[in-house]
Amino acid sequence: MRGTLIFSGSSCPALTGKVCENLGMTPADAELTQFSNGETSVRILTSVREKDVFVVQSGSPKINDTIMELLIMISACKGGSASKITAVLPYFPYSRQSKKKSHRGAITARMLANLLGVAGVKHIITVDLHASQMQGFFKCPVDNLHAEPLIARWIRQNVPDWKEAVVVSKNAGGTKRVTSLADALKLNFGMVTTDKKRGHGNMTSSMILNPIDAVLDPIGEQVSEAVEPEETSASNITQPVAGTASPARRPNGSSLHSAKSLPSRLRSSTSALDGVDEEGEDGLEYNDQRAHEVTQARLVHGHIVPDDFESPDISAATSVAGDDPMTMSHASSFFAPQHHAALGGSGDAAESSDEDEVILKDPKVEHMVTLVGDVKNRTVFIVDDMIDKPGSWIAAAETVVKRGLAKKVYCIATHAVFGADCLEQLQDCDCIDHILVTNSYPIPEEKARNASKLTVLDLSYLLAEAIRRNHYGESISPLFQHIVE
Repeated sequence: MRGTLIFSGSSCPALTGKVCENLGMTPADAELTQFSNGETSVRILTSVREKDVFVVQSGSPKINDTIMELLIMISACKGGSASKITAVLPYFPYSRQSKKKSHRGAITARMLANLLGVAGVKHIITVDLHASQMQGFFKCPVDNLHAEPLIARWIRQNVPDWKEAVVVSKNAGGTKRVTSLADALKLNFGMVTTDKKRGHGNMTSSMILNPIDAVLDPIGEQVSEAVEPEETSASNITQPVAGTASPARRPNGSSLHSAKSLPSRLRSSTSALDGVDEEGEDGLEYNDQRAHEVTQARLVHGHIVPDDFESPDISAATSVAGDDPMTMSHASSFFAPQHHAALGGSGDAAESSDEDEVILKDPKVEHMVTLVGDVKNRTVFIVDDMIDKPGSWIAAAETVVKRGLAKKVYCIATHAVFGADCLEQLQDCDCIDHILVTNSYPIPEEKARNASKLTVLDLSYLLAEAIRRNHYGESISPLFQHIVE
């Protein structure tokens, strides 16, 4: 391409070389060095005057050095009178810090967007931002490409019986990404959620778990009359299912709580409903039984354990709490403030599964894992945007295999960050059969060579076509389309 220069940062020279090869070019010359005190030095060795410049830089273990190097390279090209500077960031650094998670937190991704704008960037090309809303941080156009078409194509070509597979999200925040891939492949999807397990046998848990319909009128207002103790025996109390507080139903559709056991204010309203037939149009009766597609398991120290597994720390804590009602109430999670409550209880402030790795590995904290969806004897695709830490991936894989009875598990992500010994742990997990990632983030050759389950997809064709279309002013919409062969 005439009038175009592509510079490579120190984080991804191999990827930049492949991009240039696909475009029939060679990377432009630049000297990247560091002084003895760690300062970054950049010197552009070719003329950039009135040229369309693309600077390719991704994440790396030395993320702050690569960011500073990128900013200096952009500034140097701007000072050399380049007509337009485009930053190509296959992995956008600090993308997980795109929102405040506490009152004194920083929105670091927005700060980085401002730094790029001040340095002189006029366009951004990136792949699978952690949150698509981050595009609003920039004052310049952003092309947020997707690796989903490449992943879907690989699945069609390499996974046997993929049409019977199920796409699963390992946390509630990733459901949008999972449903997108499921729609592209026309597959069913499911979800795995993890929550702290509440203790049993204390005052607060009984307040939460016991049905409260007996003290509520039909429109939900609290009734002042109390139910007599002898009329509220254990036989009339049913534990709600899936967090609901509705009483169980008899086969004829009537409530398990008799009108005699209700306050006088409620008897007249419930007696009129006793004769109502609650059968649906298809003849099926309504009940409060748990759906067959919902499976629960216990997660201790980051692994699924049998239902009869003893947890000494939790048992000890429960027994101590059972002695004093005040201790019970304060120890219960019903009264304990959640981490995200600092922002007014907003769910958006909750930590992602990769960020609460320490909590998952804490042997003193037991979690309840819930699998929503039928994966029995099926292949499962667990999908997220990046793999950083292994805890949530292993927990989700063990849940779908040991409890959901899935026959094969594929862990799929765009960005292979693989912090610490993440790849080794995923490789050693018996419940994970394959790991599918892209080369948006540099993977050490030795690590990749030792991981037999790892497959790396090449993004160079996608990035090269995005650069070509950007240079000639063509639409990039075809890059988002799925090609079915």
